Amino acid sequence: MTMGAPRFWRKTQSRYNLYGVKCKSCNATYFPPRKICPSCRRASKLEDVKLTPKGEVLTYTVIRSAPEGFERQTPYIMAIVKLDEGPMVTTQIVDCEPDEVEIGMAVEGVFRKIRESGKDGPIYYGFKFRPARADKDLAV
Repeated sequence: MTMGAPRFWRKTQSRYNLYGVKCKSCNATYFPPRKICPSCRRASKLEDVKLTPKGEVLTYTVIRSAPEGFERQTPYIMAIVKLDEGPMVTTQIVDCEPDEVEIGMAVEGVFRKIRESGKDGPIYYGFKFRPARADKDLAV
């Protein structure tokens, strides 16, 4: 019996979670996962680590002229977020207006629709980030 596509993707560890690797030799953490530590060049000393989707905005830009397929989302915010564990991710900032984003702002990950393939095609989901909310638990 073959596994259906939705079940296949749910069973892929990094598909619905934010996973990186941590080097046991130098304690550096990386995202996306790598086979060799860029700092100390150790291949066998890496372990998978589930990253906490919390961090801060290092830099950002507002996209007003979007590529094909994203025109209806403009304006939207793209940022580089430094996760609490150290790795940096490029991500969309959601649930706020472009003038509300600030460098150094605390953010948390949320699971949202990224795009869809045509009218009847699959819908792709993934992580985006929003301003951190002190009154709520992590949304992911």
